[in-house]
Amino acid sequence: MASRVLIVEDEPDIRDLVAFHLGREGYAVTTASTGTEALRQVAAARPDLVVLDLMLPEIDGLEVCRRLRRDPSAATLPIIMLTAKGDEVDRIVGLEVGADDYVVKPFSPKELVARVRAVLRRAQPSPEAGALAAGAVELDPGTHAVTVGGAPLTLTPKEFDLLRALMHARGRVLSREFLLDRVWGYARANEIESRTVDVHVRRLRAKLGMEGRRILTVKNVGYRLDPEG
Repeated sequence: MASRVLIVEDEPDIRDLVAFHLGREGYAVTTASTGTEALRQVAAARPDLVVLDLMLPEIDGLEVCRRLRRDPSAATLPIIMLTAKGDEVDRIVGLEVGADDYVVKPFSPKELVARVRAVLRRAQPSPEAGALAAGAVELDPGTHAVTVGGAPLTLTPKEFDLLRALMHARGRVLSREFLLDRVWGYARANEIESRTVDVHVRRLRAKLGMEGRRILTVKNVGYRLDPEG
């Protein structure tokens, strides 16, 4: 079955362009032109991924993202945010509120299709992988489940992939470049800002609570997860 992608964009030309290229790649595409309509569509029939413009009428993209992340039924829904060129603050805020990735306007349709493909691929469960544990944190790649002290923890797809990479490394240091490749799926680190990794690490630490102290920063290198500390 084709993956379902909801495009939320108020500019008809951009909306139609994105819909055309994703449709040509075999995705089942639906569209919305306002934040209100986007929330209504997600509630009615959850898509597999949302391409979400930042600047929207009625409810902007940041608030749409916040509301989806507060909704248990949509908390893990992959979201790619579209932002204007140069709006770094908005991009960082978008990642802070739960977007999994972003694409800067003007963008190449091929780039956006590649991002959609990468995010969807990494959101799929890996049934063959074994469960991982570090202290009170347990992660099951097969079911995409994470618990802390036995209590379930809701993570976005990128947060889950980031935690899985750190836990799988078993204490080894992972560079930002490695994480950009492994978690975001980009072979060249310059395709996405390394600060993206820092934002996701900060958010993951906060969600893990006391167990977040296990994620250690290695200055000028990257991050490692202490399985024993």
